[in-house]
Amino acid sequence: MPDLDRLSALKDTVAIVGVGETDYPGDYARARRGERYQDAYGYAATAFRRALDDSGLSRQDIDGLVAGPAVAGERLGEVLGMDVRWADQADAVQAVLKAAMAIHSGVAECVALVYGNDQRTAATAYGGRNAMGGERHLAYTYYAPWGLTSQGALYALLTNRYLALTGLSERELGEVAVAQRAFARLNPNAVMRRPLSVEEYLAGRYICEPLRLFDYCLVNDGGVALIVTTAERARRLKRPAVLLHGIGRSDHNREATSLRPRLEDFYRPAQRQAAEQVYAMAGAGPSDVDVLQVYDSFSVHVPLALEGFGFCAEGEVGRLLSSGDLGPGGRLPVNTSGGHLSGSYMQGWGHQVECVRQLRGQAGERQVRDAGIAQYVSDVAGKVTSLIYRKAGA
Repeated sequence: MPDLDRLSALKDTVAIVGVGETDYPGDYARARRGERYQDAYGYAATAFRRALDDSGLSRQDIDGLVAGPAVAGERLGEVLGMDVRWADQADAVQAVLKAAMAIHSGVAECVALVYGNDQRTAATAYGGRNAMGGERHLAYTYYAPWGLTSQGALYALLTNRYLALTGLSERELGEVAVAQRAFARLNPNAVMRRPLSVEEYLAGRYICEPLRLFDYCLVNDGGVALIVTTAERARRLKRPAVLLHGIGRSDHNREATSLRPRLEDFYRPAQRQAAEQVYAMAGAGPSDVDVLQVYDSFSVHVPLALEGFGFCAEGEVGRLLSSGDLGPGGRLPVNTSGGHLSGSYMQGWGHQVECVRQLRGQAGERQVRDAGIAQYVSDVAGKVTSLIYRKAGA
């Protein structure tokens, strides 16, 4: 069992002081024209430079590095011109956790989290006979003989069962994509900014029934970087900072390769445990959250998170989705940059940046008024993690 007393010692001791992203719409347009602009390292380097400028720190101040999974850590350090004393490799949410633990333990004081991916121009295969990860025996590749060679196929199975058991309609599920597109229209760095209605969503073709075109995430190139340091050092920088206020983590992988956790339980046991941890550490609950960011490789992640983390009772998510409360001006704004569905698919990294921008009050037209608490939720492959961020000084 997690030790909440020891975990709480991390509360508000680590701050994000710099964020940077690449120009997603321009890169997407170039990729569609078949023009190769940068590789994954180039995107990572651009995002890192912007995050460093945003933080007010110098390259020499960075003594830790966490590289995203699409680049090699050693090579990334060389490209960025850094020789750090501590380094690691992780996905978005684990990168934040690892940096926080490294800083709290004293092995590093200022850590750069850097991600770059040229997945569109590199024609990365997320499905089909040569699906990425097949060589590592990822769970979905076990089902290739039946044509299930992508996460989309597996999430279609999950969604079918979820709709059947809960009564959630496809129209109600479509409200997820519509709300996130409404936010993307307010984000000049979002890839998809054309208006989207529920009727247009329902007219979209099925990719793997019941998931339609607009239920799927984008595949685009780009890079993201964050600079993380101690709360004490953040105060000395005299720049807007965001504190890591709560952490929750619980895996639900029993019989994972048989799909049992996602098809029978929708990861709810792990969601409940992660929710208990993150809210206890933060001293907050769902009603205190001003901005919610949900990992959304597929739209169904959002209703699962809303129920699993207590934003509504089980069986009531359809009403919440249809209320308009998740979109601009709503009481529970979700994926305010447009998320993976309409903003940019940076595999959870962009969600961390959006939390920071909202809490700093730097989100432009999509800014949530008086945002003081932001929560991130991820349930990828049964590894359920949640982070709560707090505006420094709030």
